[in-house]
Amino acid sequence: MDAKLLDILVCPLCKGELLYKKTEQELLCKPCKLAFPVKDGIPVMLEEEARQLPPDER
Repeated sequence: MDAKLLDILVCPLCKGELLYKKTEQELLCKPCKLAFPVKDGIPVMLEEEARQLPPDER
């Protein structure tokens, strides 16, 4: 995933900072407790495509 893109991406819900998990290919928003998938290097920033973070990942 492009580092410049990571610098400008924010959570589409709260506009907060995202944490990139390279091994899981996900962008995490801790305040919203969501993980947005990254498919083929493209972040899918749709709430309906995100998964809820379990308590141990928050």
